[in-house]
Order: sequence, then C-alpha cells, then structure tokens
Amino acid sequence: MNVIISNKYTSMLNSLDIDVIKKIEGEFDADDIISQFKNFFFQRMILDITAIKNYKNIQTLQKLSISLDMDKVILLLDDTDESNSNLYLSKLISMGIYNFTKNIEGIMYLYNNPNSYRDVAHIQQLDTIGVEQPQPQSSNVIVENYNSTVHTTRIIGVKNVTKQSGATTLTYMLRNQLKQNYSVVAIEVNKSDFKYFNDKTLITTTATEIGNVIAKHNDKDVIVIDVNDSKQAEGLCTDVLYLIEPSIIKLNRLMFVDRSGSALKALKNKKVILNQSLLNSKDVLDFEYEAGFKVFYNMPPLDEREKSIHALNKLLVMLGFGKQSDEQTQEKKNKMLGLFGF
Repeated sequence: MNVIISNKYTSMLNSLDIDVIKKIEGEFDADDIISQFKNFFFQRMILDITAIKNYKNIQTLQKLSISLDMDKVILLLDDTDESNSNLYLSKLISMGIYNFTKNIEGIMYLYNNPNSYRDVAHIQQLDTIGVEQPQPQSSNVIVENYNSTVHTTRIIGVKNVTKQSGATTLTYMLRNQLKQNYSVVAIEVNKSDFKYFNDKTLITTTATEIGNVIAKHNDKDVIVIDVNDSKQAEGLCTDVLYLIEPSIIKLNRLMFVDRSGSALKALKNKKVILNQSLLNSKDVLDFEYEAGFKVFYNMPPLDEREKSIHALNKLLVMLGFGKQSDEQTQEKKNKMLGLFGF
C-alpha cells in the first residue's frame, strides 16, 4: 500500500490510480513527516514537495533522506526555477534522492520503474554542488599482479535462498558472459555440480581451500563463486547475489522451514535476485511489500546455450560492468527528461 503527502498538487495526486493506505494534506515540518513515517511500512510514498516546510533549503530534504528510505519515495517537484535547477537536482541526487518528477506521467513511470543512481547520473553536476558526493561502496580485493601494478579483482558470490534456485547455473552463465570482456574464473564450493557442464575450466573446491584458490587466481578481473552453504566463501566476496525463485512452492517451503522469518529479514539491504522469475513489475512491488525488502533485479528464465543474453547484460551493468554506448545513453537521457517534464 502507498502513502500520499500533498499540498499544492492535491488534485493531481488524488487522480492517481494506486492503492493508498494513508493520505495527508497540508504543509508539514520535515521532522513531523519523519516521526509519522519512519517506522510506517509502505510500498511507495508520493511526496508533494510543497507539503514540506522550507523545502527550498536543501538541508530540509537532507533530513528526510537520512531518516526515510528514499528508494520508496517519489518526489513531485513544483514549477519554481530554483527547485528545478540543475544545482538543486544535483544536490538531491547527492543525498540519494533519485525519484523525482514534475508530472503525473513521471510519477507512474517511477512507481513501476524506480530509478537507481545510474539512471540520473547524467543530471548531476559533480563540479558545482557543495555537498559531499556519495561514492559507491567498494569492497574490491586489491592485489598485486605480475608487473607490480595495482590490480583489482571483483569476487561475486551467488547463493540460493530458496532451495535449488539456480545458483550453479547462474554462476556458470555469469562466467560465460563476463569472459567476453574480462578475465574471469568460476568456482563452486562444497559441491560438485560443475561436472555436469563438461567444462574443465570450472573449478570445484572446499570451504577450507577457497582462500587458497582465490589467491591463486588473483590475477583475474572477476571471480564468480557458487558459495552454497559456505560462510567462509560468502565472507570473501565483494558482492553476493541472493537468489529467490518466486514460485509458490519454493516460497511456501522457505516459510515452512523458516517460521520466524529470520531468513527473509536478513536479506534487507542485500542484492536479492528473483531468479527464473515470471513476475511483472507490479508483482515485484507486491513481493517487496510482503517480504519487507527491495529486490535488486528480476531475472526471467534464461537459456544457458545463448552466447549473449540481454537480461544478463542488464544485471552486469547494474553491478558496474561495462557501459552503454553514447547513442543509447543519450537516447535514454532524452526520454527521461521529456517524461519527467525537464
């Protein structure tokens, strides 16, 4: 369910075709909004910027960004030159506020397709904003290569949350996709399922040996690991993708085994992949609402025999690999700017 906080644009927001659990109208201090909704669970909050007292002071918005999950907030901007300036928008982005628009079409687009930093980075003016820029968290392993120059190895773990959700196959496919542009190796821990791919370059090892195996391949750009049940392997990864197959039987089996819900609670702020998923964007929003965490990526069923898979490429871009062509990037910029009224 959703929350609407409105003031100047109440009539516009009342026309939205979404389920609303709470709606308030008027002008409120940022602290009042925080106290009401900091511990209030909602799918999306549609926030009319004119409902925030002193909203032209960027520190007022900063209060909200610190206390609320801004990934769930869609900010409806007003028509003033100040709040639509590139400087103001750059400051919003620097605080992790990525979902903003000036019209109802933009609201509905962001409702179904929330932005990440990558989607709004082209708006940001890094050389003009007066607040500290958010830097992507990097836990890459820094090692020395044979030429004594600094080399960075990314270690990506893949782990099933629901039983048999495709971690081994996804590890294999990620390896195949990445090796087109990177030096990469795939490893599985504590199992021997890789043998079914008939590929001798795949590595099988144990939890006690995983550290040594990683050290042996520290000249690679990427190491992809099917961690299985190994906490040690999971702890060595710079990123871990947690796979959930969102079928009724898999989810019910998880709930039956994990009656306390601790397994799902532990996934909050993790990179959760709905794997082999046939859910649409609305289904994913419903799933997020029920599960209490945000889905990182909704992965459809894939054919491991394909050489280049668009859905897999999109996931890798979200993980920071590769980049779109200038033409594709400009096309997306123009589309977004027009849709959001800029």
